[in-house]
Order: sequence, then structure tokens, then C-alpha cells
Amino acid sequence: MNRQDLKTIALMRLKEVEVLINNRQYSGAYYLSGYVIECALKACIARKTQKFDFPDKKTVLDSYTHDLEKLVKVAQLENELKFHLKNPDFNSRWLSVIQWNEESRYQKHSKQKTIDIYQSIKDPTHGVLQWLQQHW
Repeated sequence: MNRQDLKTIALMRLKEVEVLINNRQYSGAYYLSGYVIECALKACIARKTQKFDFPDKKTVLDSYTHDLEKLVKVAQLENELKFHLKNPDFNSRWLSVIQWNEESRYQKHSKQKTIDIYQSIKDPTHGVLQWLQQHW
């Protein structure tokens, strides 16, 4: 899997989230929403991987996670995130997204919580995906 694959999957998952929301399948939509951001972050990590370089083992191992905060660190976007968190609009969207975790697949999610994470990802001005697309 390469950077382009990860970008494509992130956008594909976003379309699937929309289909699930439109069909009132909120728990599945919530769960897939997190993978939109996970794939986008992994595309950011892939962008920093230099062709022909042998990657550092810790970086490789840390990349194989579903933990969004850990992936921000591996993508070297911590300082950028701190800067954006000063904006209350972005901050509220990030707080919605960061609640997601892999265990979400075993939980029931409300329509409102699902709409919140979806809008936090998709917002064209202060959305988390919009921010990550600048770095992938």
C-alpha cells in the first residue's frame, strides 16, 4: 500500500460514511469515520517516507496503530495541530474526531454523535480532513 492508496481509501471511506448516514446506519458510519482520518494520517506519514531510505523501526512500528493521537506524532504534525487547536472552530472538530477509537466498532452510536464526527471531518473550512489534505 502506498500514499496514493491511503488517500484514495480515505476518500472512499468518506463516501461510504455518507451512504451509511443517508440510510440511518449511524453506528457503522461513526466507526468508518475514524478510518477516514486514520488513512489520511497514514498518507501524511507515507509522504515523509523517502524513496530508497530504510525507515526507522520505531517509526514503522508506531505507524501500525489505530490511535489517532499517536499517528499525529508519527506524521510529525504535533506542532501544526497545536497551532490549529488555538482556533475554536477547529478545536471543537478535533475534539469530536479524537473521541473515536478502534473499539467504536463494538458500540452503538447516536445519530447526533455520528453527524458531529462526520461534519468535523468534512467541514470545508475547519474540518480535520481538510487540514490533513494539506499534508498528505
